Amino acid sequence: MTTDDLARLIAQYRAGLDAEMVLLRQLAQVADRQHAVTQDGDFAVFHDAADERDRLMNGLVTIEAGLRDIRQQLTEHHQQASKMPGFDHVVALHREAAALVNNILTTDRDSLSSLADAELARRSAVAGIERGETTLAAYRRVLTPPVASATLVDRRG
Repeated sequence: MTTDDLARLIAQYRAGLDAEMVLLRQLAQVADRQHAVTQDGDFAVFHDAADERDRLMNGLVTIEAGLRDIRQQLTEHHQQASKMPGFDHVVALHREAAALVNNILTTDRDSLSSLADAELARRSAVAGIERGETTLAAYRRVLTPPVASATLVDRRG
């Protein structure tokens, strides 16, 4: 592979990583927003953020598909590429992207934990309501006379 080919690949990879970083930063903001709404319980906002997240993820997948071959070629010619200008910057961008992905995943884990806690609270509330309904139904049976006693009145009258 020529030096010009490697320089072109490094430039293309850098452009792709720059585009991914823009999307990853936006995704981090969405993840933070989703985490905040899990604390507030505003699930309409959560679903809106999920739609935005899907759009961003589609963009990331598209860019990543384009970078796969470039990354493979740079890996195959790593020794030669590592001596090229801009390669160190691409490696730093790649590490920064990986760190950002890890931060997003941590935020997502926290969001999932909050959602699980909210689900437990919801189930507990539902169980409490069901117990209350059962108790009220039993109380109603005590207060309401059986219909059979009305038939005695009808027979005499």
